[in-house]
Amino acid sequence: MIDSFLYAIAVMALGAVLLGAMLGFAAIKFRVEGDPLVEKIDSILPQTQCGQCGFPGCKPYAEAIANGTADINQCPPGGDENIHKLAELLGKEYKPLSEEHGVEKPKQVAIIDEKICIGCTLCIQACPVDAIIGAAKQMHTIAEDLCTGCELCIPPCPVECISMVTVGETLDTWKWQKPNAPARVIPIFAAATQSEAA
Repeated sequence: MIDSFLYAIAVMALGAVLLGAMLGFAAIKFRVEGDPLVEKIDSILPQTQCGQCGFPGCKPYAEAIANGTADINQCPPGGDENIHKLAELLGKEYKPLSEEHGVEKPKQVAIIDEKICIGCTLCIQACPVDAIIGAAKQMHTIAEDLCTGCELCIPPCPVECISMVTVGETLDTWKWQKPNAPARVIPIFAAATQSEAA
């Protein structure tokens, strides 16, 4: 009697250990990092980290859109194209870009006039993507492939040696332009019928 009782307790304990191990493995294997909706929204945003949307970067803006505290039309660098993508993803109605957050501009990069730069490092501190290379009291330069064109480096520069230059279209940056209005297509049969009637 006591042996069968101990045997039942041992079987239950072993079952509990195995079940706990399986649940622990499943929790690690199938863990979801963050909110998948926030990740999808963030992948649509341009990653300029410029703060024009009213948030310190693209990820906080994506979180605000996901929880309903921000609208989909607050990102000037993403422009009209991103607003359409966000509206489609979230099943919301399209809205034009909010004027209070800025206007859509072509892609730009910062350029430093190296003759004027005094090496104050204020632009380096302002750059959210570490696209400015230089050291204190040394000339600075821009890593153009990292620069997002956020313009955050311009206000702190005491000698105004930073300017923005529009990036020309390349094979990597070219995008198909959507037509403004769909063309009216008249079927051949209908056109033939109209000409016979005349």
